[in-house]
Amino acid sequence: MKIAGAPISWGVCEVPGWGHQLSAERVLREMHEVGLTATEYGPAGFLPPDPGPLLARYELSALGGFVPVVLHEAASPSSIVDAFPGDVLVLAAATGRDGYDERPALDGAGWRRLLSTLDEFHDLAVSRGIRAVLHPHVGTMIETGPEVERVLEGSRIPLCLDTGHLLIGGTDPAVLAAHAADRIAHVHAKDVDHSMARKVRAGDLTYTEAVARNMYRPIGDGDVDFAAVAAALGKQGYDGWWVLEQDTILHDEPAGEGPVADVRRSAEALRALGYQV
Repeated sequence: MKIAGAPISWGVCEVPGWGHQLSAERVLREMHEVGLTATEYGPAGFLPPDPGPLLARYELSALGGFVPVVLHEAASPSSIVDAFPGDVLVLAAATGRDGYDERPALDGAGWRRLLSTLDEFHDLAVSRGIRAVLHPHVGTMIETGPEVERVLEGSRIPLCLDTGHLLIGGTDPAVLAAHAADRIAHVHAKDVDHSMARKVRAGDLTYTEAVARNMYRPIGDGDVDFAAVAAALGKQGYDGWWVLEQDTILHDEPAGEGPVADVRRSAEALRALGYQV
């Protein structure tokens, strides 16, 4: 397994007012200390304009990043793809609103535009030597199982298998991995307390409230069947990245080890699992 990190595991997020933001120096140093070899870019401004020297200091590469785009409205794939500095462009079907606590309904015309725009991103990215993937994500236009299937059936773009967001949205990630392994080109690995995820689906908790109450757990402490996910992807010969991404909200500078403790546990669990299942 090629295991990378994501800054949001340290509470670094693009959502305004999300919480206390740790420095890139601390996050990258701790990624290196737990043996990660790459990072996603994180939100705009997290890394400096020329991140090479900083990444090299911690023996990390930057593999790509999460880019929310309002795909159901007029979008400019060329301006985004041409400016993208990484190898993996992780697209989310943004709503146009801040945060992930609510989303509008999408009509037929909006769906046609969204699917067409996804194909534009896919084709343009391929022509530039970049891999574009669609990330099903709570609070975006692609959240639920039927919405994921609509993307699989109506577009050519590969998926980012985010084990946590899928489960929260009502899709078993192990079932999707077995069903559509050939469409999975990137993995965000996170574990989830499913009882809390059900409260998010029922509207009893907002997504932000659930994250603040530790809905995301270190791998092995939640309800995602990682052995089944790894078996399905290993059978297909998946050789892409597994990005440890455990959404975290910090209220201030953490005492003690802080978020890296959970990242370390997750990395150890993923390494132990590997593809030996």
